Amino acid sequence: MIAKYPAPVEQAMRLTFATLNERQRRLLAATEALKFPRGGIAYIAQLLDCHRRTIERGLNELRDSNSSLPPDRARKRGVAVGPV
Repeated sequence: MIAKYPAPVEQAMRLTFATLNERQRRLLAATEALKFPRGGIAYIAQLLDCHRRTIERGLNELRDSNSSLPPDRARKRGVAVGPV
């Protein structure tokens, strides 16, 4: 079992996460997951109510800084949002 954040920290993280754009959410969740040697992805996904794939994508973006998007972009060009 991993150590968890205190309840006030969890609440602050949920509030902050809700105010961010898509890319910022990925990067924040990934950064937080890195703080835990084991079980971090599952814990943060549950805490922030996001899919673990979101965190994995964020981890990939953090590891491969050469392919990161410009700071003003949340997605690659040409990626559709919602139903087409």
